[in-house]
Amino acid sequence: MTEHPTSHEGRQPLAARSQERARPRQEAAAGLPSDVPAQPGGPAGPAAAAAPATKDAPAPPPPTAPGGPGAMAVAVSAQPPGGGRGGDTSARREGERLRFVGAATRRIARGIDLDEIVLGLCRATVPTFSDEILVYLRDPLPVGDERPVAPFVLRLRRTDRLRLSDLEGEELVLVPDPDPTPAAELCEVRSGGALAEVLRGVRPVFGDSAAAKTALTELLGPDHPLPGGLRAVLAPLRGRRRVIGAAVFLRRPERAGFEPNDLLVAAQLATHTALGIDKAVLYGREAYIADELQRTMLPDSLPQPTGVKLASRYLPAAETARVGGDWYDAIPLPGSRVALVVGDVMGHSMTSAAIMGQLRTTAQTLAGLDLPPQEVLHHLDEQAQRLGENRMATCMYAVYDPVSHRITVANAGHPPPILLHLGGRAEVLRVPPGAPIGVGGVDFEAVELDAPAGATLLLYTDGLVESRLRDVWTGIEQLRERLAATAQLTGPDHSPPLEALCDDVLDMLGPGDRDDDIALLAARFDGIAPSDVAYWFLEPEDAAPGRARRLARRALARWDLEELTDSVELLISEVVTNAVRYAERPVTLRLLRTDVLRCEVGDDSPQLPRQRRARDTDEGGRGLFLVNRLARRWGATRLSGGKVVWFELATPNQSQ
Repeated sequence: MTEHPTSHEGRQPLAARSQERARPRQEAAAGLPSDVPAQPGGPAGPAAAAAPATKDAPAPPPPTAPGGPGAMAVAVSAQPPGGGRGGDTSARREGERLRFVGAATRRIARGIDLDEIVLGLCRATVPTFSDEILVYLRDPLPVGDERPVAPFVLRLRRTDRLRLSDLEGEELVLVPDPDPTPAAELCEVRSGGALAEVLRGVRPVFGDSAAAKTALTELLGPDHPLPGGLRAVLAPLRGRRRVIGAAVFLRRPERAGFEPNDLLVAAQLATHTALGIDKAVLYGREAYIADELQRTMLPDSLPQPTGVKLASRYLPAAETARVGGDWYDAIPLPGSRVALVVGDVMGHSMTSAAIMGQLRTTAQTLAGLDLPPQEVLHHLDEQAQRLGENRMATCMYAVYDPVSHRITVANAGHPPPILLHLGGRAEVLRVPPGAPIGVGGVDFEAVELDAPAGATLLLYTDGLVESRLRDVWTGIEQLRERLAATAQLTGPDHSPPLEALCDDVLDMLGPGDRDDDIALLAARFDGIAPSDVAYWFLEPEDAAPGRARRLARRALARWDLEELTDSVELLISEVVTNAVRYAERPVTLRLLRTDVLRCEVGDDSPQLPRQRRARDTDEGGRGLFLVNRLARRWGATRLSGGKVVWFELATPNQSQ
């Protein structure tokens, strides 16, 4: 029983469909030649009328000669058996042709990306319309109205061929041909050559014409001539603005040759394929831009500040729209503190992503000024109003201090954070709700809460807890229960791993819960033990550097870090001397012992120190040079009431 190849919307016979899984995909990079101006009024006009508006009906299978070499390779233009009137025969053949064109174009149109469209063309035409097809595309493919690069190069994108095989004890079936017609992979189209003229003409041509013979030789390469007896149709692929490739349809000698009406069929197939490729390339470029935009808007990696561990996740609203207005950030602050930020701009479009990027940059700048959380939200609100009307966003801004084991939180209309304690208890923190950013004229309030060691703070956007199937407070309660259940699995004395915890939280999302973007930031509070902190006030006088050296020496001896005494005394002396020179109030000195030894010197002068090259005759100006050479890292941060200069040294255990 033979299935007619033009029925059922262009699906291939069973044996032909099975080959689709067996044949390895022969793919190369996309390619097409340099600009060839295309003449207006291409083949789409006359051929477009050939596409039927109704669903194609199955046609009766054409008769075949038993045992004939071309029995299974049914062509759209195959000659019917004699015995019928000429008008009926012509009408039947035209009906088959129309059904084939309709089914083939629908199959091509189903493709979304470049490979699917090219594969759809090949599967729709082999073996129904041709025994073999070669598809060449411009390399590289131009996108939209951008100017193509020179030279004009065509690359063989795909070639498909079926042959007849007589299997013992079975009927003739279609099987993949492991040895397709050889062809050059690359072809540079010469300006003024035969191939350029055919592509410029846009319309398909028979391969036995003089111009087409020369063009095919140029396209396939002089070392790959067509075998004798093959009939060919060369069809240029023209997109919206220019020729982007060519398709070569081939038939074997034992099969009926191409007819003039087959040129219309080839033109219709080439037009639909070219327009689909144009759309796929444009879609690919837009998806690439969206991915790059979202990637640059979010941090590449999270910092690893002292006393806290961080993990994050971001999920777009859908795979087809990978940009949105949700963001997260972790910003190191002076005094080993860290700012934790999660925000959500209304919508999940390119505009939302652009606004999100501006707000995130503003938040980073404000955090660098060490403003209180409520002041940061106030300035973000002003910035959102400057960006335009209806620029609304919610935001949660928290500052964690690992020395005091406290966290200060301010909220602007965002869902409340959840704190997971070490014993497994999860609580929704009570923070003032606040108004969203962009409303204007609203005061924000901050609260200070305990952040015990071993606890985990979870900041998230409403896409995690709100959907069409549940309201936001139901989702928050489900999230709290999920966190508590996860913590129970690790026991009362151990906190769940952060990365696994984030994955487990996202697993609670059901099929209908992805209505919005999701940003997630988890912070594990380790803190710094009081025994690892030394803190002093120094009067701004000449004796301050000497006193600072003595205090640091005693702290290092208590911590068994005498090996660092010489370096620490030298660096502290330089930094404290510089602070005393400009300070009017007491200078602060703090030593922190964690995986590194950190020294912080604060004063009330807002002027930041700057490293410069001292001349041979200068008596000063070398202090920061020594700090830069001896310290592992160093920096200076301006505060609302002055500045902090800090440096870090590797401990003996870490340097080994």
